[in-house]
Amino acid sequence: MSVDSVPANREFAKQIEVTFPILSDFKRTVVKDYGVFNEEQGFGNRATFLIDKEGIIRHIDEGNVAIDPSSVVEACNVLTRKKTSQ
Repeated sequence: MSVDSVPANREFAKQIEVTFPILSDFKRTVVKDYGVFNEEQGFGNRATFLIDKEGIIRHIDEGNVAIDPSSVVEACNVLTRKKTSQ
């Protein structure tokens, strides 16, 4: 998700060759709700949220660490292992 417009996100998705849409939070609603909106600069700070099927946030990466998806992938693996062992 990005605070950029739908057309800008569509173009960015093409450039990085992803096969899924990048959602637009152009009105900055979600970044404010999740506490990652930078009021001074007018954009959302980089963050990755792992949200389970029940809508519970299970893992958060913020800042530069959110660029690399490996920690959220590991968090997904941990959650999967916990569910299968219960």
